[in-house]
Amino acid sequence: MIKHFKLTSGLLCREADLVCREIIPYQEKILEDAVPGAARSHAIDNFRNAAYLNRHKEKAKGGEFYGQVFQDSDVAKWIESAAYSLLIKPDKALEKRIDALCDIIAEAQEEDGYLDTYFTLVRPTEKFKNLLEGHELYCAGHMIEAAVALYEATGSRKLLNVAEKNADLIHRHFITDGAEGYPGHPEIELALMRLYRITGNEKHKEAAEHFINTRGIDPDFYVKEAKNRDWKIWGNNPNNREYQQSHLPVREQEVAKGHAVRALYLYTAMADIAIATKESRLSQACFKLFDNIVNRQMYITGGIGTTKTGEAFSTDYDLPNDTAYCETCASVALVFFASRLLKLKRSGLFADVMERAVFNTILAGIELDGKKFFYVNPSEIIPGVSGVIVTHIHDLPERFKWHSCACCPPNAARLFTSIAKYAWDIEDGVLYSNIFAGGELTLSDVSIDVETAYPFGNTVKYTVKSGGTRLGIHIPRFALSSYRVSAAGEFKDGYYYVDVKAGDVITLSFDMIPCVNRCNRKVASNSGKAAITVGPIVYCAEGADNDGEVFSFTLNGSAELKLDLVTPAKIGGFSDAANDLGQIYTVTATGTELVCDDPDALYFTDGYREKKKQIKLIPYFMWGNRGLGQMRVWLPVK
Repeated sequence: MIKHFKLTSGLLCREADLVCREIIPYQEKILEDAVPGAARSHAIDNFRNAAYLNRHKEKAKGGEFYGQVFQDSDVAKWIESAAYSLLIKPDKALEKRIDALCDIIAEAQEEDGYLDTYFTLVRPTEKFKNLLEGHELYCAGHMIEAAVALYEATGSRKLLNVAEKNADLIHRHFITDGAEGYPGHPEIELALMRLYRITGNEKHKEAAEHFINTRGIDPDFYVKEAKNRDWKIWGNNPNNREYQQSHLPVREQEVAKGHAVRALYLYTAMADIAIATKESRLSQACFKLFDNIVNRQMYITGGIGTTKTGEAFSTDYDLPNDTAYCETCASVALVFFASRLLKLKRSGLFADVMERAVFNTILAGIELDGKKFFYVNPSEIIPGVSGVIVTHIHDLPERFKWHSCACCPPNAARLFTSIAKYAWDIEDGVLYSNIFAGGELTLSDVSIDVETAYPFGNTVKYTVKSGGTRLGIHIPRFALSSYRVSAAGEFKDGYYYVDVKAGDVITLSFDMIPCVNRCNRKVASNSGKAAITVGPIVYCAEGADNDGEVFSFTLNGSAELKLDLVTPAKIGGFSDAANDLGQIYTVTATGTELVCDDPDALYFTDGYREKKKQIKLIPYFMWGNRGLGQMRVWLPVK
């Protein structure tokens, strides 16, 4: 769908344009270490240094590797987002720079197809000997994805040839030659499936299945691997089987465990293979894992991964707000997983989760100007504590220019430049509209214009310009009791099906009202609290709108919530970068402020006095754009 849907209006259009206009050029400078004050990347120079070594059989002066062991993946994800951006905003100069970068990468590839600058420059005799920590297969996966994206966008095979050569080496090493092992950080599996779908080469599918099928069969593989080498990268514990999802064979896994991004990349690949093989046992494992995540381990914002320790899932119903991890990458991976599950079972639940993650956690990971980013996305910020004390050091109250572990910024960028493939898909002759976005869809058998201000509007209008099809329109869960469609059709499992032809205008409308969300009582952090949503958007209270204080407020759960459609300028405090958001919803809630005679007293017996107060809430994705201050998603309620 990436080539066939052109965004023309609305929030997703704004974000895709921001990526093209600001984020891609900014990240290109970052990768070249050309942004003053930002953390050093050196990622492109790593490829240059590896290329020099391959040409001259000796290192260049100063030609060392710098950065994380997976630094190559930053470059790959940038190429992927930049490639897709060319379909949104053609740019010949950018296309030439991508092509030149591909030349450098091709020169960095070794003769046998091996491609990883860390091992080429640092440990040339230790390849594939530390799958637990080495990230070789992870980096290979991201480069394969970049190559597929560039081929899809431009038709260029330059990087695709590199990727196929590397994939052939991986197949030869692990299948033909029978080397043991599977990646410590899954990614190669889903990438090989993308490569398989583009090329039709069965070897790539076979390799992907191999890694899925062998994972967890020998849960002690990493323990044995560690005993066979005398070096480490980080000192990952090979005995922590749940951390790397090797505690059980994948078909026996029912509870999401370990590092959240690794888990969701693995589950995405499992779903991909289930789609290709139609294996019910693998499909059922995917459904069980998704159910566990969404119904026991997902934040209301679509964030996943509770704890800083291992960037991981913790246990069911453990969802602390002020120490939440919720890595941006994890929510991006959740979108990948949910989108694949739509191919296994057409259910609105999967589309609901996609848009919850996209419109909240992933959007929040990017400053409104596109030049600062969050790695971690908490649900509560306490100035002086968040990002300061050791237990909260990861929950930064303000976004950073770049991060030494920079996986999230390019991951979010590639998602928004490829959002068309999540908004739309085709299956069994039905055209599905999964996430509402204003734009023009042009296929060989049908052309449809979509007009909507969603998620800051309550109508979606589909105008069929030519051709005809069966259209499946996702009805979000929040709208199930209020939606209205202008044409007769059939509702099933979260989708409304209607046959359309040239000249038809199908209008979907629904109520956009603020909703008070309660939480399962097993979630101790949210006991006696409520969160406000409007449509798919989660709202939060920031000190900037509430005289600096949000923690003393208690919501009146029975009072009316006031919804306003305003511009960021009217809210106040936002930079000019927020202006192109257009009109957004804010919510004003009524409740009480707790007041005491001595605000500095730690304990007292006099009790609080209650003062009637209103509190303003803004979309969660907009928080942290007006300087340091308090922030809270879950409010005490009575």
